[in-house]
Amino acid sequence: MNKAAVFHRALSPYVYTYDRDTVHIRLMSAKGDVNRVELIYGDPYEWDAEKEEDRDWNFDPDKEKFWKTATAEMTFAGSDATHDFWFIAIQPKKKRIRYGFRVHVGGESAVYTERGWYDEVPLDHPGYYFAVPYMNAVDVFDAPAWVKDTVWYQIFPDRFANGDVTNDRPDTTPWGTEAPAFDNHFGGDFQGVIDHIDYLKALGITGIYFCPVFVAPSNHKYDTLDYLRLDPSFGTEETFREMVRLLHQNGIRILLDAVFNHVSVEHPAFQDVLSHGKESQYANWFMIDSFPIQSTPVPNYEVFAFESNMPKLNTAHPDVKDYLLKVGRYWVEEFGVDGWRLDVASEVDHAFWREFRREVRAANPEAYIVGECWTDSQGWLLGDQFDAVMNYGLTEAFLTFFATNESTASAFSHAVVRNLNSNTMNVNEVMFNLVDSHDTPRALTRADGNLERMKLLMLSLLTFTGSPVIYYGDEIGLTGGQDPDNRKCMVWDPAEQDADLLAYITRLIDLRKQHPGLANASGYQFEQLNDASASFLIRRQSDEATYLILFNNGSEDVHFDLTDPTVDLMDGQRYTESVTVGGVSGKILQIEQE
Repeated sequence: MNKAAVFHRALSPYVYTYDRDTVHIRLMSAKGDVNRVELIYGDPYEWDAEKEEDRDWNFDPDKEKFWKTATAEMTFAGSDATHDFWFIAIQPKKKRIRYGFRVHVGGESAVYTERGWYDEVPLDHPGYYFAVPYMNAVDVFDAPAWVKDTVWYQIFPDRFANGDVTNDRPDTTPWGTEAPAFDNHFGGDFQGVIDHIDYLKALGITGIYFCPVFVAPSNHKYDTLDYLRLDPSFGTEETFREMVRLLHQNGIRILLDAVFNHVSVEHPAFQDVLSHGKESQYANWFMIDSFPIQSTPVPNYEVFAFESNMPKLNTAHPDVKDYLLKVGRYWVEEFGVDGWRLDVASEVDHAFWREFRREVRAANPEAYIVGECWTDSQGWLLGDQFDAVMNYGLTEAFLTFFATNESTASAFSHAVVRNLNSNTMNVNEVMFNLVDSHDTPRALTRADGNLERMKLLMLSLLTFTGSPVIYYGDEIGLTGGQDPDNRKCMVWDPAEQDADLLAYITRLIDLRKQHPGLANASGYQFEQLNDASASFLIRRQSDEATYLILFNNGSEDVHFDLTDPTVDLMDGQRYTESVTVGGVSGKILQIEQE
């Protein structure tokens, strides 16, 4: 037994309260080493009935064993490249639990506790064991339930639709007549969104994530001038309010984007510092090394990346906090937006985000908060800051397998299992999953224009655990390289849209709504995985149904074995003992109920 590779710690995501009654427990072991794992658990204050007289804490090592325990089999939850993962859900009667693990390798076993390894189960004292001292309801992760059923559509406002030419900037370029650049504007606005609500509803969209809409000099608006004022090129407050009302009326939620890490160099507060130096009332709003301020050749103040035009805010300063927390409340309270996507969130202090969550949730207890964090984000996902992050780690796994065909089926499975086990199930259920965005090349471009690979990519995204995000135009075959090419104008001429891709994605979204278990089932199990044929089957089992999602990323037909009669949800065809999936294609099967 490779004991050195067995790992657990009584911290999230290895143990956590899933809901008010349930504790989730995970264990890692060396890949292929362990045959099975049993959980040994009990209430720390419960003893064998016949040994009531031994209930004291002055232990004699010669006394009989007396702590009352039970055992339960843990479930194998998949592997990454180096480790196996084991899982169990337990409902302690008194909302507290002590626990350890009996690890089996071949015909031998050993017991793993917080104090180390033992040949036999130590029962003379519960203090050996890992603990959940008490399941306080206030500590349960409380992401809004509506998110797991939401299909998001990301809109870059200047490029979706120009519905009102009267608010166009003087330098506005006619729609789609030139390639997107860092400094051009095409006139997209709120009225353009209103004009295409029927399109969004027909696609099946139930949430819109807007890139920033606040006044700013750039076309991307991440260099904010005023967080409390809409950019006039997008429309008025009245139009915005009407857009929110109509979207809500059509069952579509709204997620606004804000960058609280930095502002534009033209922001009034920074301009005041430029004018008055260290005497400015805003001097401590920013992280300034020395005075006078200089932006070249190297700025003597902290900035986003190396962008001298984006000075970094000091979010630990009380006045800065008050200013930004007011923003977080304002758009939720005054306009009814449903949450926030937070840019460069990982570079802002945790203390600020804790206060931000409290303020926003006070304004709307059902608000959804997503951070832009590109790496392991456990520190932000403990229930006191964000509900989710943009799941870029999974994005690359999707793309390198389905789009670019650079990785193997095994490598993809390893990435998925590692991703799912890196966060709690509460987080996974509302994770912000995407295959591209305004910060990455378009997925279809990564797939070298191969529409069948794009379909497989969307099949994987729309049947995965969490809340999927479609970048505007992906559904009709929009292409684009790295920024700014990934921010092209939406194509509205049906003759220039890929109608087949649009119909396929619309059908997937519809199936996701009809069959919530496709996305919300607790399990995501790889079966019949074959690297040679680049194929695998995903089993998803909910209380209502069991689904088999078949992927063939290779060029040749692949035959999958079936143990139960199934029906194809896309075309209604029935299969019993096996099913053949053609090259670069997939199927969604539901096991028929007896």
